[in-house]
Amino acid sequence: MGYRWKNKIDVDEAVVVLMNSLDAEGKLPAWLVRTMKQSLADSEKEMGSYFMEEIKVHAPRALPYFLEES
Repeated sequence: MGYRWKNKIDVDEAVVVLMNSLDAEGKLPAWLVRTMKQSLADSEKEMGSYFMEEIKVHAPRALPYFLEES
């Protein structure tokens, strides 16, 4: 279950979780991807855009998990 990101600090914390998971496991577990996708869907568009910008910079290996599938 995701939660609604209310500010950039919430998003920053989510990005750190992604970074740590990638560092520890080399990939993102399915439950974490589902949780983050739900947060992305439930949050304001501005927070979602900020999330995508931040993972491009700080966790680029996470980006494919969040790109829309064609």
